[in-house]
Amino acid sequence: MNDADIDEIGPIDYLVVEFPADRQPDGSALPLLRDLVARGIIRVLDLAFVRKDTDGSLSGIDISEVGLEGDIDVTLFAEAATGLLDDTDLGEAGAALEPGCSAAIVVYENTWAAPFAAALRRNGAQLVASGRIPVQSILASLEALDAQT
Repeated sequence: MNDADIDEIGPIDYLVVEFPADRQPDGSALPLLRDLVARGIIRVLDLAFVRKDTDGSLSGIDISEVGLEGDIDVTLFAEAATGLLDDTDLGEAGAALEPGCSAAIVVYENTWAAPFAAALRRNGAQLVASGRIPVQSILASLEALDAQT
């Protein structure tokens, strides 16, 4: 990757999505993720699956072993491995999991924001903070507001 490519890259985010111990991921979200990629909204850089055993040990899971249901083409996701995720990252993600659960770890570029981010960088601006508000927090706040009216 040359400097011009780096100048045009969008913000990079990651997600760790935990699946309950009593249910394997069924793959129902993968077509939606694939659609985001196809529409140029995101670019999946890395996708890994891990399982945290009841004794706390962590093991990687190949996407072909996840137990996806239906006719799901995982080629795009099986090839998403830039090397950004290393064993330390997987260990940190695993620390957030409950024993017996599995998780998908997704590292992705927000390609929709690349032109905006590039314009800001060319002007010398830099991102100094970022965050997410969990949906549950928003719903609780809205319910509290409704209760006040």
